[in-house]
Amino acid sequence: MEVRAKKALGQHFLTDLGIAQRIVDSLDPALCPAQDQAPSREGANRMPTLEIGPGMGVISQYLLEREDLDFRMIEIDTESVNYLLGHFPKAYGRILEGDFLKLKLDALYGSGPFCVIGNFPYNISSQIFFKILDYRSQVPQVVCMIQKEVAERIAEKPGTKTYGILSVLLQAWYDIEYLFTVGSGAFAPPPKVQSAVIRLRRNGRKDLGCDEALFKTVVKTAFGQRRKTLRNSLKPLVQAKAGREGWDTDALSAFLADPVWELRPERLGVEEFIALTVKLS
Repeated sequence: MEVRAKKALGQHFLTDLGIAQRIVDSLDPALCPAQDQAPSREGANRMPTLEIGPGMGVISQYLLEREDLDFRMIEIDTESVNYLLGHFPKAYGRILEGDFLKLKLDALYGSGPFCVIGNFPYNISSQIFFKILDYRSQVPQVVCMIQKEVAERIAEKPGTKTYGILSVLLQAWYDIEYLFTVGSGAFAPPPKVQSAVIRLRRNGRKDLGCDEALFKTVVKTAFGQRRKTLRNSLKPLVQAKAGREGWDTDALSAFLADPVWELRPERLGVEEFIALTVKLS
């Protein structure tokens, strides 16, 4: 018996076994170190890996066969959990039933590293990425299938209409690779959009060199009114800076003389947003 796809959960089950194998093969063992444990302990010397939303296990079945993985999966749908347990004996002890967005990952992995993989539910893919960013010091690699439009946005470089908030925030910490496109015919039920597989590799950045909370605010505020120049979209942050510094009109005019204020946010890369954040600190 197959699992009924639930619209509320954004479920579109992958059915193409070739695509599933390609996704699993895209998980690079060299990018996620094995757990530093005693050899006698279960999972020792294996790459900790968490699959989000395994559904009916089309991707999971290949992950379960990889002996280099300390593999677990989290699934919110009870029907899917029962299906996985009924069809994949190796899944026993590896399934967490619950919501990834509410999962306490530090309770699961402590301070150790773990990789993330999966066919992400399209309706919460952005929220998943924001949570991954919270654990970026522990997540060296993500391989995922998401809506093609979102994949392009994440992987895009500055200067295009699709470049946006997720582009900047993820590229600050990860190198993004657009791996391949997946047509709607590879799913049941078929989505109305195309999909794509991307890989995120943690870059070497240790810190931003600026206030991280302010960096996020600058990026989100700028793209919140992306048709406006930075002079206009970031006006509240500029005024706050002027108030803290006690600037008069001349000092404010001198601050705004920098040509960057005449740009729109899609023209700025990560380094430029960092520099802008420093200016507004």
